[in-house]
Amino acid sequence: MNKLGRFCCIAALAIGSWAAEAANSDPIVLIHGFIGWGRDEMFGMKYWGGGFAGERDLQEVLKANGTPTYTVAVGPVSSVWDRAVETYYEVKGGCVDYGAAHAAKHGHNRYGRCYSALYPQWDATHQVHFVTHSMGGQTARALETLLRDGAQEERAASGDAVAELYKGGKKWTHSITTLSTPHDGTTLASGVQLLGIAPQVVGAAAAVAGLNSSTNVVYDFKLDQWNLRRNSGESFDSYLNRVTSSPIWNGSIKDISLWDLSPDGAKELNQWTKTYSDTYYFSFSTEATYRGLLTGWQYPELSMFLPFQPLAMFMGTYTRNQAGKVALDSSWWQNDGIVNTRSMRAPAGHPWVSYNGTPVKGSWNHMGLWNSWDHFDIQGLFCASCNINPLHIQHANLLKSLD
Repeated sequence: MNKLGRFCCIAALAIGSWAAEAANSDPIVLIHGFIGWGRDEMFGMKYWGGGFAGERDLQEVLKANGTPTYTVAVGPVSSVWDRAVETYYEVKGGCVDYGAAHAAKHGHNRYGRCYSALYPQWDATHQVHFVTHSMGGQTARALETLLRDGAQEERAASGDAVAELYKGGKKWTHSITTLSTPHDGTTLASGVQLLGIAPQVVGAAAAVAGLNSSTNVVYDFKLDQWNLRRNSGESFDSYLNRVTSSPIWNGSIKDISLWDLSPDGAKELNQWTKTYSDTYYFSFSTEATYRGLLTGWQYPELSMFLPFQPLAMFMGTYTRNQAGKVALDSSWWQNDGIVNTRSMRAPAGHPWVSYNGTPVKGSWNHMGLWNSWDHFDIQGLFCASCNINPLHIQHANLLKSLD
């Protein structure tokens, strides 16, 4: 079935789905993935929806459907820890404190930007639903773990002056939904320089925005903790060159996306993040490759976003069997151009179930595999024929029905 047909089916399901009375009024918080951006960047082209307003602005679509929705903008190439901490302060408000122990361990600044709260009342009686794309799923999982358990090393380092986030004891998360998330990492991070994707994605977004060049595009890597803030009047090309040539990418530093997105880094993340028995979890998987009859390799479908196709080809053939590293075999070949499909269902070692219409607490409810959807289709980027609204409205209604 082609994409238009699938979107029609989604619309029919959404229209025909049972109308449950809302059991909660908790807002949705949208967290973008690797290389993502905020609502005021990219000249207003929305990461969530792929447009500038109206039906291509998912935040406003969900709000119009009766679901309070907020969008955060965290470091697009920062580590999962740093992104999780930034999300906390954007939602709750205040100046980012990455933690004294964390900052000392990794050699960056302890404090970051200051934010006005998106949802200042956020607490145990005013919980949120995190809806996330790609690395945003890892971000939400890490944030929930920090909220619930805190960080002992930060409490030891700062004593009574420790930031509220690291104290723990906060059951503030109602649910986490992940879309195409590399729970177990992506093989791109093992064999391809991930930052090479940035100019292609930003350039494509600039073209959609009607710009002739991406040189002066409004885009911010938000790497203040590494002293990599974009200078006033600095071109994007110059800024990108400073970021990509920084020593933070030399492999010795693990407090960056390249490590957390790798299968080995994701394995480490899965060991300290938790799946809690009183939280709801949902995951959506995507794929846009097909299996070659002679080779068994996975090849990109023609409908895949063009810059992703050589990446998909690499992922569709890559294997690795090295001592001390996660083994990568043919089960990793199916992918959506950025993330291996087998990585999207749930974190390895965490419980999961196939969703059957009744959400299960404390397990990852796998919402199924969305065939011929590349990594950006599920949040509407670079796909003029994609209408993601019925899918997301239907899921928002499910979230509102949770006890």
